[in-house]
Amino acid sequence: MKTGLLNPTPLTPDAMGHAPIVDLVDMAPGHAESAALLAKARAFAEPLLLTERFETGEEALAHADGVSLILHGIGAPPSLRGVAYLVYASQYLTQPEEIIGRAFGADEAALVAYTRKLVQVQRSTRDTLGDDAEGPLAAEQIERIRKMLLAFSRDLRVVLLRLASRLQTLRYYAESKQPCPRALARESMQVFAPLANRLGIWQIKWELEDLSFRFLQPDVYRSIAKGLDEKRLERELHIERVRQQLAQALGDVGLHAQVQGRPKHLYSIWKKMKGKQLTLDKVFDVRALRVIVEDVPACYAALSRVHEVWQPMPEEFSDYIAKPKPNGYQSLHTIVRDEQGRAIEIQIRTQAMHEHAESGVAAHWAYKEAGTKGYGGVQAAGDFESRVAEARKTVLRQLLAWERDLAAADDAASGEAHRGLFDDRIYVFTPGGEIIDLPAGASPIDFAYTLHTNLGHRCRGARVDGAMVPLNTPLQSGQTVEIVSVKEGGPSMDWLNAELGYLRSPRARAKVRAWFNALAQQATIARGRDAVEKLLQREGKTAIKLEDLASNLGFRNAEALFDVVGKDEYSLRNIEQYLRPAVPEQDPDELIAQKLARGDTSHLGGEGKGVLVVGMDSLLTQLARCCKPAPPDAIGGYVTRGKGVAVHRLDCVNFRQMSAKSPERVIPVAWGRQAMAESAHYAVDVLIEAHDRSGLLRDVCDVLAQGKSHVVSMHSQAVRDKVTITLTVQTSDSSRLQSLLAKVLQISGVLRARRK
Repeated sequence: MKTGLLNPTPLTPDAMGHAPIVDLVDMAPGHAESAALLAKARAFAEPLLLTERFETGEEALAHADGVSLILHGIGAPPSLRGVAYLVYASQYLTQPEEIIGRAFGADEAALVAYTRKLVQVQRSTRDTLGDDAEGPLAAEQIERIRKMLLAFSRDLRVVLLRLASRLQTLRYYAESKQPCPRALARESMQVFAPLANRLGIWQIKWELEDLSFRFLQPDVYRSIAKGLDEKRLERELHIERVRQQLAQALGDVGLHAQVQGRPKHLYSIWKKMKGKQLTLDKVFDVRALRVIVEDVPACYAALSRVHEVWQPMPEEFSDYIAKPKPNGYQSLHTIVRDEQGRAIEIQIRTQAMHEHAESGVAAHWAYKEAGTKGYGGVQAAGDFESRVAEARKTVLRQLLAWERDLAAADDAASGEAHRGLFDDRIYVFTPGGEIIDLPAGASPIDFAYTLHTNLGHRCRGARVDGAMVPLNTPLQSGQTVEIVSVKEGGPSMDWLNAELGYLRSPRARAKVRAWFNALAQQATIARGRDAVEKLLQREGKTAIKLEDLASNLGFRNAEALFDVVGKDEYSLRNIEQYLRPAVPEQDPDELIAQKLARGDTSHLGGEGKGVLVVGMDSLLTQLARCCKPAPPDAIGGYVTRGKGVAVHRLDCVNFRQMSAKSPERVIPVAWGRQAMAESAHYAVDVLIEAHDRSGLLRDVCDVLAQGKSHVVSMHSQAVRDKVTITLTVQTSDSSRLQSLLAKVLQISGVLRARRK
């Protein structure tokens, strides 16, 4: 069954069934290097792809060959066809960018990496489209498409690679008769086909639409295809007859023209049937001719001759030469009726218009004339560079127009007015055609800082679309901006004044602040350096290296030291102390030992030679907590490490053990008069064991209170019918405490009372 799908420019397959590597066009002067890259790329990719299959089931090498064939059909150079092989081969390399960069060059490696990243964006976009064949896209879906559009616009070669890849995938599903995933078909219909249309690549656009239509609405598709096929022979005979008739009529008046039948596209036929409520036999472009002439005057002469031969339908005439479509498409469209009253659509254009219509602005301007280099960052000589820049601008304008259409459709479907997706961003061009993404309302200074920080600092003026403008002029999408800069200089403080409108981008504002902060820091460092150098001069230490000084003081470098000194965050006294090291202090334990060895205890509160006298104000003495001595207990001293002399009772178990281990640290001590005074009080621990009974603790405390011994703390522990009470009491004389303990023993139930 003939479906009316577009047939691309044919290539003769080789013996293996693969697409040919080069053809006669490719071998023209200037294409030799590009053709060599294609042959090398396919040879590189073949062993990697030969046995591989994609998740769709398609053979990887066959897919790459198909993409190369489609690219050839729209006029892409062999170098770009070679990159198609590298894109698929990269999936089976461990370090694709590095390997491809070494083998083919940095530009090819970057394009491969960029295309692979874009595939991930597309997959995410496709996931949001869902399975509905019709209906508008939701806002979040448009947002994802927006990201994909911007990715497309940054490198025109990616447009062709992705469109050709998608078309080849749909062809595979059609040829293998496998069911195509609806999300993929819907993405092809709603994203890829409109993209091809916006860029004027109608060869791909029509076939994408027809194949997507076939998968999304198979019953309607088969119905139209069947209706066309039933009268195919009659229609083809009629078209051939009127083609010869028109060619003869044009030749009779001296017009040299190619007259050919135009492919029929089922999706466009169905849209006209649906939009105008027509039956298939009423659709005009089922029968269509295309006339290609030498120049524009010949177009209008041919149109006049067509209207002489057949009766025109005035309401169906369109002059896209005088008023081209936004994507640059030019042609004359007219519909006439033949002698039997059957409608025939005729398109009239020049050869240049035809090439543009078939390949679009991206392929024609940016690739066919690019020779072996393409544009991808490579500087081109002459008028070519400006043509590429214009092509990129045209692409962006078409994508922006598509975004507005998508947003408008979404608003109409939801009944709400949403802010356009691009309202918060603008997209402007460098003079070379590079697209720069900026926040809405951004100024030329924002633009300069986006290109390069140093360019922003030195920015002094700007030309927008060739005209000088103030630096706080808000930019608009699609404008071309050129920065006028000086060789040296910095930003103005006025730029940070939000009311003046010089900066809209937070990133640019941060860079301006950083510049002024750096100036302030330089002044601070200079002030700190001056202070440190003067100090070294006063101290006579000018031979010291500043880096060594900073490192020894704990700073990473000299500037870090100067910075904190300049901010008064680091005192110069610290440096003076480093330069004048203090005399090390003697260990207090050593000092005590020396004094005792000399018999000098006056500074310790001593009153006799070689004896440390313990008093209330004695220096470097402390009563041991383990035995809590109190006058008139027999005591001894032990020189500790860092805590002076610890005073123990001679019967203290701990003191005996320490004395046996370090006898050299034991010194004689005695109670002084002040220690024996009535006003002196010492904490003493008392242990009482008794039968537990009611009122026992009260009786014990009464006895102690009568003896004027104050209870400081108390702890009791009962086991069955016995209780153990630990008391800490204050007393000035331990001998008096013994008489109190004798009275405690007389209390009913008390078994034992002693010092702990």
